[in-house]
Amino acid sequence: MSLITMGLLASFLAGLATGVGALPLLFFRNIPHKVINVLLGGAAGVMLAATSFSLIVPGIEYGNDLWPGFGVYIIVGSMLAGALFLDLMDRWLPHEHFIMGHEGPNSSLRKVWLFIIAIAIHNFPEGLAVGVGFGTGDVGAGTSLAIGIGLQNMPEGLAVALPLMGLGYSRFRAIGYATLTGLVEPVGGFLGVAAVTYFEPVLPIGLGFAAGAMLFVISDEIIPETHSKGKSRMATFGVMVGFVIMMALDNLLG
Repeated sequence: MSLITMGLLASFLAGLATGVGALPLLFFRNIPHKVINVLLGGAAGVMLAATSFSLIVPGIEYGNDLWPGFGVYIIVGSMLAGALFLDLMDRWLPHEHFIMGHEGPNSSLRKVWLFIIAIAIHNFPEGLAVGVGFGTGDVGAGTSLAIGIGLQNMPEGLAVALPLMGLGYSRFRAIGYATLTGLVEPVGGFLGVAAVTYFEPVLPIGLGFAAGAMLFVISDEIIPETHSKGKSRMATFGVMVGFVIMMALDNLLG
């Protein structure tokens, strides 16, 4: 199986985890906000560890291999570009956050599609990260990154589906829409793995870009959501546990 095929498949499976995370709604109509905050905190911790150990560190190493002594500068510039890209998407695309409300220009789109756009903005850099991870040629590292992204997608799927049920959607439609938000990840995965496979100098730039985009999502969206209802201590422990789990995955599989 080629690296492109593996990267595309891994990002697709990681995206499907969004729908898997929403499946508890088949059995429970109400899930306490405290539980969701802890799970989202864990997702943020997974993303932080993946950004650090699976993207930034190898990005600096690959950058130094291609341009000795300049690896860290390549990653710094690429990370800032990734964060700026997400900032522009947030400004230009109309979308709706479950707690922080509407962002971007006004739109006549139905609220459910604004929710979907918001999560899609988050999921694109995650798919990109998985694709670039496989593009390094290290299948173990790419696999650990895909597993980590899949784990953090699960609470996001639940956080998508639950408000949709509150808007009057059936359980199955809410789960279906949650699954739909994850299907943007294979797009990012394919672009990432294809770019770094065919254009090797793009590899450290792609790793840094994905890292910057993911850090932006963590700081701007996920952590504020977990702290918005107060009682953030459990969410903080969720971040710690998620970070440790992803750090262990990266070292065991990478």
